[in-house]
Amino acid sequence: MVTHSHLILEPDKPGRTLADFFLLENGRIVEHWDVIQDVPETAADYVGMF
Repeated sequence: MVTHSHLILEPDKPGRTLADFFLLENGRIVEHWDVIQDVPETAADYVGMF
């Protein structure tokens, strides 16, 4: 299972992007990995992160 989130801690700031990866076995989480990155003020392309 994977989640992708946009965390904003301060108004008017771009915040952070988080991706959480879970390995499930028999309906239980047995492993978890995450990646966290600051959202840049300006995007490198026209699409952006969100």
